[in-house]
Amino acid sequence: MNKYKQISLCLPLLFCSQLSLADWVDDSVKNVETHTIKLRQYIHQNPELGNMEFKTSALVQKELKSYGIEVKTGYAKTGVIGILKGGKPGPVMALRADMDALPVEEKTGLSFASKAKGVYQGQETPVMHACGHDAHTAMLLGAAKTLAANKDKIAGTVVFVFQPAEEGGADIDNFKDGQLVGARKMISDGALNNPKPEVIFGMHVMSGMPSGNILYKDGAILNSADLLNIEVQGQQAHGSMPWLGRDPIYASSQIVNNLQSLISRRADLTQGMGVVSIGSIHGGTAGNVIPDKVNMVGTIRSNSEKIRQSILKDLPIMIEHNALANDVTAKVDISSYAPVTSNGKVITELMQPTLAKVNGEAKLQLLDNNASASEDFAYYGQIMPSLFVFVGATPPNQDMATAAPNHNPMFIVDDATLKTGVESHVRFILDYPKVAEQVQADWKKMQAAKK
Repeated sequence: MNKYKQISLCLPLLFCSQLSLADWVDDSVKNVETHTIKLRQYIHQNPELGNMEFKTSALVQKELKSYGIEVKTGYAKTGVIGILKGGKPGPVMALRADMDALPVEEKTGLSFASKAKGVYQGQETPVMHACGHDAHTAMLLGAAKTLAANKDKIAGTVVFVFQPAEEGGADIDNFKDGQLVGARKMISDGALNNPKPEVIFGMHVMSGMPSGNILYKDGAILNSADLLNIEVQGQQAHGSMPWLGRDPIYASSQIVNNLQSLISRRADLTQGMGVVSIGSIHGGTAGNVIPDKVNMVGTIRSNSEKIRQSILKDLPIMIEHNALANDVTAKVDISSYAPVTSNGKVITELMQPTLAKVNGEAKLQLLDNNASASEDFAYYGQIMPSLFVFVGATPPNQDMATAAPNHNPMFIVDDATLKTGVESHVRFILDYPKVAEQVQADWKKMQAAKK
C-alpha cells in the first residue's frame, strides 16, 4: 500500500476520533440539560440568604451523592465540597459556584418566581435570586453529573466548591465580621486542603449579554471592594449660632468633596481606575439644630491593586486633616470585601481554545474593560491560579440595552444559558491537564516576583 493511500485511510479515522470526543461532551451536556433547568428553577423558587442556605446545601449534597461523588461538609456553615477522582492520573482541579440569594422582592412574573421571605440583619424581607447564583449552583451540579458519568475520561481529581454568602451574611455584621463568611471562610475552614487544588475556575451569569456568549479577559476582570464607615464628631449648637458649636455637617461636606481628589489628584491613573463613593449620610434631627455627629457609609473600588492600596493608605490621613481643619474629630473604619479579581495572562491564553469549543469562536468575546462590580472569588485567586469568566444570560432576541441588570427585581436568566455554563465547566476539567505544567510554572514565577 503506498503512503498516500495510507494517509487517506487514516484521515477519516482521525476525524472520526475527534468528532467522537466532541460528541460525547456535547451529547452528555444535552442529556443533563433538562435536569439542570429543573434544578435551577427549584432553587430560584426557594432562595436563601447568605449564611442561611440550609435547604440549598442539603439539595446540593443529595444531588452529588446521587451522582456517586464524595461529599464533605462543615465549611463556612453551609458550604459543600464534592470530590470526584478521575480514571486517569492528573492534577487536582476546582470548580466553584455560589449559592446565596439577595434581600430583593421578585417582580419577574415567572411561573417559578420566588415568594420566599427571610431574615436579613434582624428584619424580615422578601428574598430573590437576583444575581443568578441559582444558575451557578445548577450549572455546577449539571457539570458534576456529566463528569461523574464520564469519570474514566478525566485526568486527575475534581473538587466541586459550593460556597455560601458571596453577597455577605444575613446573620452577621458584614462590616466587622466579613472574614467569617463566603470564600474567606471556606478557605480558613480548610475546604480546599484535602485534596488541595492547584487551579480553580469560576463563572458568573450577566444580564445584557446574549445567552450562549462567553466573555473573558486576562488581568483585572472585576474590581476590588472595600467598605468605608466615617463618623464625624462635632459639638451641637443652635442653627442661628454656629460659632458656639463645631459643625460636623459642614465638615462632612468637605470630606465628601475632598475624597474625590484621592482619585483625580493622588492615584496613578496609568495603572487603572478607582472610585470612592459615599452612599449614606446621616446626621441631625431638625433644621435649626447643628448636630453633634454625622455618620457616612461608602465604598471604595478599583481595578488596580496599586491604586487600591494608595487609596487605603491616603484616605484616613485626608479625613483626619479635614477634621482638624474644621475643629472636629473623625473616626475612619475600612473593611475589605474583596481584592481585584484577576486572570493570569498565561492561563487565560492557554484556556481560550477551551472556551471557544463551547459555542464557537463567534460566541467568544474578549472584553476590553473589566466589570465594575466585585466578587469574593478573588480570594481563591490569591492562593492558586484561577480563571473567571462571564456567561451571557439574556435571550438573544431581547434588547440588551433594556434587559434588567443583575440585582434588579426583574432580573431573568435565560434557560439556554445553563448548557453553556455546564459545558464550560466540563471542558475546563478535560483540557486543563494538557496545559497544567505551563500554568503552574507561570504561577511560581509570579509568586517569586512578589517576594
